[in-house]
Amino acid sequence: MIRLNIHEAKTHLSRYLDKLKKGERIVLCRRNTPIAEIVALPAPVARKRPIGLAKDRLTIPPSFWEPLPEDLTRAFEGRQAS
Repeated sequence: MIRLNIHEAKTHLSRYLDKLKKGERIVLCRRNTPIAEIVALPAPVARKRPIGLAKDRLTIPPSFWEPLPEDLTRAFEGRQAS
């Protein structure tokens, strides 16, 4: 366990982050009085996302591929009506 005053933590934070990765815990102090504990988060679990969960439940109508109306296109582009 590492005890740090706030000033030391702010000044050398990156140095202490490396120690957190190795399993250390940091107790953050204000005037040598503990106020918080900093611990490393667990490593994220890599999971593959399944493909095709909504297969056969979603249909895209042919109108989806048609151009947008001119007034809507102008609004998206930030142009004024002519």
